[in-house]
Amino acid sequence: MARSIRKAAVIGAGVMGSGIAAHLANVGIPVHLLDIVPQSLTEEEEKKGLTLQHPAVRNRFSIKGIETALKSKPASFYNKEDADLITVGNLEDDLNTLRDADWIIEVVVENLEVKKSLFERIEPYRKEGAIVSTNTSGISVNKMIEGRSLDFRQHFVGTHFFNPPRYLKLLEIIPNQDTLPEVVDFISRFAEKTLGKGVVIAKDTVNFIANRIGTYGLQVTIHEMMNFGLSIDEVDSLTGPVIGRPKSATFRTLDVVGLDTYVHVANNVRANVTEEYEKEAFIIPEFIQEMVTRKWLGQKTKQGFYLKQGNEILTLDYTTLEYGPKKKMKAPSLEAAKAAKGLPAKLKALVYADDKAGKFTWNILKKVFLYSAEKLGEIADDIVSIDRAMKWGFNWEMGPFEMWDSIGLEKSVKRMEEEGEIVPKWVKDLLVQGKTSFYQQENGVYSFYVTNGEYRLLEEAPEKISLKALKEQKKVIKSNSGASLIDLGDGVACLEFHSPNNAIGADIIQMINYSVDEVARNYEGMVIGNQSKNFCVGANLMLLLMEAQDENWFEIEMIVKQFQDATMKLKYSEKPVVAAPYGMTLGGGAEVVLPTAKVQASAETYIGLVEVGVGLIPGGGGNKELLLRHLEGIPEGANVDLQPLINQTFEKIAMAKVSTSGKEGKTLGFFRKMDQISYNQDFLIYDAKQAVLSLAKNGYQPPKPKKIRVVGESGYAVMKLGAYSLKVGGQISDHDMKIAEKLAFVLAGGRVPAGSLVTEQYLLDIEREAFLSLSGEPKTQERMLYMLQKGKPLRN
Repeated sequence: MARSIRKAAVIGAGVMGSGIAAHLANVGIPVHLLDIVPQSLTEEEEKKGLTLQHPAVRNRFSIKGIETALKSKPASFYNKEDADLITVGNLEDDLNTLRDADWIIEVVVENLEVKKSLFERIEPYRKEGAIVSTNTSGISVNKMIEGRSLDFRQHFVGTHFFNPPRYLKLLEIIPNQDTLPEVVDFISRFAEKTLGKGVVIAKDTVNFIANRIGTYGLQVTIHEMMNFGLSIDEVDSLTGPVIGRPKSATFRTLDVVGLDTYVHVANNVRANVTEEYEKEAFIIPEFIQEMVTRKWLGQKTKQGFYLKQGNEILTLDYTTLEYGPKKKMKAPSLEAAKAAKGLPAKLKALVYADDKAGKFTWNILKKVFLYSAEKLGEIADDIVSIDRAMKWGFNWEMGPFEMWDSIGLEKSVKRMEEEGEIVPKWVKDLLVQGKTSFYQQENGVYSFYVTNGEYRLLEEAPEKISLKALKEQKKVIKSNSGASLIDLGDGVACLEFHSPNNAIGADIIQMINYSVDEVARNYEGMVIGNQSKNFCVGANLMLLLMEAQDENWFEIEMIVKQFQDATMKLKYSEKPVVAAPYGMTLGGGAEVVLPTAKVQASAETYIGLVEVGVGLIPGGGGNKELLLRHLEGIPEGANVDLQPLINQTFEKIAMAKVSTSGKEGKTLGFFRKMDQISYNQDFLIYDAKQAVLSLAKNGYQPPKPKKIRVVGESGYAVMKLGAYSLKVGGQISDHDMKIAEKLAFVLAGGRVPAGSLVTEQYLLDIEREAFLSLSGEPKTQERMLYMLQKGKPLRN
């Protein structure tokens, strides 16, 4: 049968349930959010004269869930308007709404009997064939559906989302013994394509994959910290980015998760495993038990392993339970690892070092490696599932088997055995067979070891295009230090940025010019996209600052003019150019995106013209293009008051507004109605390629240059007056005012009469002049230097 998810229901409106409901609404699915009926009135409800029968009371928990999701940071919703797709209700009055749901998701308290009782209640209301799932983080999915009908069991799976559901990629899907294979396939595909998830199929074992391995790793880290006598922040120095983990490392992560949650997860494993060594590994240290007793749970109680006092962040001394100044780790191996390029080199610098930092890192990693290898077959069928679960659920850069490969499998196993560790037989068998790694790669095609002694091809979804693999397959058309043009097949090329932070400099500008010409000659069209951390964070600020400090105004004007010419070349390319932005798409990055024929944006795109933060205004055509976005749709010759639209453009640039999602990028005017959103970033290049082919197939014609009506001198005065009122009110500085005046001048079209028609080149010329003028300002140079040194804007 053909399946679809047209409507959904979420039962349980806590942080997790409301977050899941919000994400379903994000992708356009109407959701019923249900929770229990309160047994008593709150003080506020009594003051309003409400009774227990009032809908606002009976639906209190669901209403509160949506309110929490709307206020959450980071934001649960792509756009606050998405919340309109959620309908509140309760489990006494609204069970009949489940009859319309194609997917019912249970997100109630982690208690087996509560879940079993709930499924018994909802079964009469579930339509035949509807999928039901549980968001449990570790309770057996088979046990919770005992007594349910065969159709219910066949359509029941575990769907373990990670918090926050919008942002964390991992979705563990856990079939029960009766789940139909087609149900697993459908919900996996739906989650991947529509919800943007990375799906891993897990077995019905305690805490599944990510929490099982992740909690074990945290326990090992805490025990080894105590063995080595290290401090909380010394451990965080060693277990963050230097070993491919998030900046929050170990203890900041636990503060975010909450110690009560962590203790619950660890105790759940301990209560459900049989091996004595494993039970012992999950014993919670006494100092953490005491922290939970004292309610030092982390961020939720504003005190945990770290405590903020004024502007100072203090660290807990776990031996005394007192807070003191931070104490970062100092060790030769740590410094060597930080200086090394690439994660494999960093790991080798640490784990094979003979100092305390090296020995500590070796001890925690080897135990995680061995535990992961031992649990293969029990918690997952293959090493890929374990690696992906840790990367997608815990934000590790590499999974345990990838990390193990990177430090040298043969060398590390030999050392483990010398130290008396028990290495799983299947790992030793691999080495006996003369193989030296868990993964193999040839011409961009990857395979992984399976325990029968063979390697299996690593199959990916057809929509997942890897630029790295294409480069390994020699699909590069041309490359320089900042960018490459890559053949995507089917007559489509991809312009990939790969300078540091993808910052735009002369090398990228050169490749833009070459790429447009090459595509015009030999291709159907072009995608601009890449697969690094962010699409592009702007221009090369260091180079700009050095030139400004040396007063090389000719050099600055030349590079800005070249960038303007390149963005115009993109705009008027005879073949369609589709931009595929994601992550931070700021300043010059936005200026590359704005003039393209179409945008295929990731749902997680944070786009904005933020140059005012470094004392400048956009210089690559961003002012003009955002202005044109706001003027789109006005009939030619129509007598429309342009000032409100110009003011909106002015505000977005002057306030450095950045979208919180691809959807909000449309709301702010950075993207047009015709532009599309990809919910799975892994599919972004593919989707953009399809957009290019569609434009080409439909006979794409580049836009024709036309003159732009501007508000002129009177409009300039209006914007200047608005900025002046902010200055008088103390909301902006003198230098902010100077920047605002320059921006207003450009957006107004300079000192021309209102209603004048000007060319795009005219607007680019006055934009470039304003940019150069601001580059020479000492306070602008102070802002640029501060941004380079501190990574945040200076308001001087």
